[in-house]
Amino acid sequence: MDTSEILKKVRKIEIKTRGLSSQIFAGQYHSAFKGRGMAFSEVREYQYGDDIRNIDWNVTARLNHPYVKIYEEERELTVMLLIDVSGSNEFGTRQQLKEDLITEVASVLAFSAITNNDKVGVIFFSDKVEKFIPPKKGTSHILRIIRELIDFHPDNQQTDIAEALRFLSNAIKKRATVFLISDFIDNDFEKALRIANHKHDIVALRVSDPAESVLPDLGFVRIFDKEKNVRRWVDSSSKKVRAGYAKYFNDIDRKVNEVFMRNGIDFATLTTDRDYVKPLMMLFRKRESRM
Repeated sequence: MDTSEILKKVRKIEIKTRGLSSQIFAGQYHSAFKGRGMAFSEVREYQYGDDIRNIDWNVTARLNHPYVKIYEEERELTVMLLIDVSGSNEFGTRQQLKEDLITEVASVLAFSAITNNDKVGVIFFSDKVEKFIPPKKGTSHILRIIRELIDFHPDNQQTDIAEALRFLSNAIKKRATVFLISDFIDNDFEKALRIANHKHDIVALRVSDPAESVLPDLGFVRIFDKEKNVRRWVDSSSKKVRAGYAKYFNDIDRKVNEVFMRNGIDFATLTTDRDYVKPLMMLFRKRESRM
């Protein structure tokens, strides 16, 4: 993709996702992802009904009149997007590829974050950390992230979620809100997820395609595993083969959901054949109800 095509695509995604963020998600995002607490803002004269625990005794003594401290929500957050760029995301049979869905969702979250004056950073990962963009504020920073999402080419094709989570824990010292966006076709990441979630607020967004779990009856077909770079012939007319294929993906679904629930991870499933607005809104409202 040349530079002009990339810029056109960036602009198209910016218009769509910025609109969604400002019109739909901004308020929900603000309510669902709180700041670190309350910060001192100013003092003013005591008024009837004020909490006496907020009286500033030093100012009161100096001015010989009661004054109270005023606090505001310490809103600023650091938001990290952990983006799976492994080979399995180059798949899609409906409206878009999984990687295109990831790009849109990540862009919506990034624009929602900067609307609330939060810093945004990104970790692209395969079976290693492919690229780290430190958290910053500003529209130009978000547009850089979108360009990277559109045109990033990983060195490796396999997936290691645990490696990305370990890097996150080492690179980001202060507590952050972390959106882990992946198809979660991976094993043995629960320990790293549990450790990272003690330090940060992890939210999992699982991206999938309906055709992934269904092998159609097409006779002998050649299947390519992008992550392992392996091609093999499969007899898709065999009921046993199709059942084994379906079981493999059903087992992944069950295990991943169990990992999230065991570790108190908020999560949503986003699919290439459906609008992602509804599941994201449901996730935000669920979090808001617990605040």
